[in-house]
Amino acid sequence: MEEGRRKIIHIDMDCFYAAIEMRERPELKGLPVAVGGRKRGVLTTCNYEARKYGCRSAMPTFQALERCPHLVLLPVRFELYRQESQRIRKIFAEFADLVEPLSLDEAYLDVSHLRSNPEAVAAEIRDRIRETTQLTASAGIAANKFLAKIASDWRKPDGQFAIREDEVEAFMKTLPIEKIWGVGQRTAEKIHRLGVRTCGDLQQMPLVELDRHFGKFGRDLYELSRGIDHRRVNPNRERKSVSNERTFFEDVTTSEQGLEKLTPLIEELAEDYRDKHRDRRIREGFVKLKFTDFSITTAQRSMQEVDATELRKLLLEAWERGGGRPVRLIGAGVRFVPLGEGESGGQMRMF
Repeated sequence: MEEGRRKIIHIDMDCFYAAIEMRERPELKGLPVAVGGRKRGVLTTCNYEARKYGCRSAMPTFQALERCPHLVLLPVRFELYRQESQRIRKIFAEFADLVEPLSLDEAYLDVSHLRSNPEAVAAEIRDRIRETTQLTASAGIAANKFLAKIASDWRKPDGQFAIREDEVEAFMKTLPIEKIWGVGQRTAEKIHRLGVRTCGDLQQMPLVELDRHFGKFGRDLYELSRGIDHRRVNPNRERKSVSNERTFFEDVTTSEQGLEKLTPLIEELAEDYRDKHRDRRIREGFVKLKFTDFSITTAQRSMQEVDATELRKLLLEAWERGGGRPVRLIGAGVRFVPLGEGESGGQMRMF
């Protein structure tokens, strides 16, 4: 990368929770190992031996055991994982003033101030992590956060990959749209229905058409499909909530219709929480309605999980406040316990 350009590194620990447990219990080496809840719980993470059997993070435990009956299932020990995360963050601080943790096991580092090649810096950070914790990490190096995160997945586990600026255009052409930040399963299905499979395909769609199909997210799709990301590494970043919402072309006129519209929002919310925020503890859930007169009401209550039943009750509570007015927008979300009050990990209760 040229002098003066942004140099962003994304560090992602390899199957972090399971790797820590295997380090603590060497006899588990070579065995399929997962960390997570029993019975109705889900897997928090699993090692690569377990993944060979089709096990994956966020999979219901009973399904994982069906695929791999000899799976070694261990309970979650968040306090131990937090301690290891703190050790790793001290290493990050040796190389960068701007460090943005995303969760216990990944972070962005802005090393633009260093004259060193960022690829060499990433390799040194990974070496220091291995020496200090006996754990492995993968790294992605690029000129922005979006590309750096994609790159960190490219040579997992225990590898690194750089996307140089003169390679971005060719790299993005064949990249599946599922790799774009914010594109979950349902959004991907909607994009596929437009005949779009890759970022190169998406680049052929005018911005006005993307706005029409995806609202304000259309601008993000336009830029990200071209490898453009203006976000800065924010060391003070703390995600306070996660939510989604939909504005409807036709007004929603009954609570029954509202509940029907809410269902996919809850599914996407649960998916987002599983994929990006599973180490954050949930404090409350909420449902937002915007009526045709553009007035807004939000119903909320204490909640420790993405609970579909409780979110439906909140929709009905908010609906009653409208006095029969049609609704043009529905949103659903959860708010997190502040990081200073601890992270014990949430659960999900779906339907």
